[in-house]
Amino acid sequence: MPVRHRLDLLGVPCPLSWAKTKVVLEELAAHDVLEVVLDDPRGARDLPRAAEAEGHQVIATRAEAGRWLITIEK
Repeated sequence: MPVRHRLDLLGVPCPLSWAKTKVVLEELAAHDVLEVVLDDPRGARDLPRAAEAEGHQVIATRAEAGRWLITIEK
């Protein structure tokens, strides 16, 4: 059964946001889900692309009040 994890990257600029996300994804089991919260527009644009390029599935990307919630399945 997949486990949900959350990573708060508020205030973390891209590309550091992807580097931190990648480290966490490497520690997860297959099919676990990671919810990433960030406020950097560049990171919100680039992080889903980078995750998919690494073979992960981006389940959802949601923007609200200057923040983004990106949900990724390992």
